[in-house]
Amino acid sequence: MSAVFEPRFCPACAAPLSMVELAEDGGPKARLRCTACHWTHWNNPTPVLAAIVEYRGQVLLARNAAWKHKAYALITGFMEAGETPQDGIAREIKEETNLDTLSLDLVGVYDFQRMNQVIIAYHAVADGEVKLSPELVDYRLYDLPALRCWPAGTGYALADWLRTRGIEPQFVEWQRPTEPVAVDRPA
Repeated sequence: MSAVFEPRFCPACAAPLSMVELAEDGGPKARLRCTACHWTHWNNPTPVLAAIVEYRGQVLLARNAAWKHKAYALITGFMEAGETPQDGIAREIKEETNLDTLSLDLVGVYDFQRMNQVIIAYHAVADGEVKLSPELVDYRLYDLPALRCWPAGTGYALADWLRTRGIEPQFVEWQRPTEPVAVDRPA
């Protein structure tokens, strides 16, 4: 099953969509197009925000309530219309952990094609009293040398940030699909 949503009907007129090849600046591209009104589904990646939340000298990782596995990951969320990435990640940190963001630094921008997302990752220094949103069931605080990265999306952001702190990141290996795995998706 693909993790990327592909619409079947036109949102403008409800006619079926069909795959067509369109001539674009970069060459021919396959796109979903409406058979009636010619509306085109461009399938552009969705911007997702992520935060390496530093809380009182440790990094906070959280577990999403919807995850069947027991993995802990960065705080993530979708950027809302009308907000900057910085405002969006500060909002997500507040909504999901109740922490106030004191400072933000861009770590980098990361490809996450499996979910058709572009991840904009920040290092956030935050403080306050941790109170998790209903989306999260648990959190853990890690000393920097104890952090383990995962080979996808936000795991690469965490690895890059650890390198800026003089720590060579250690990566966990992916487990078989029947076992728990760490995944990147907004919490």
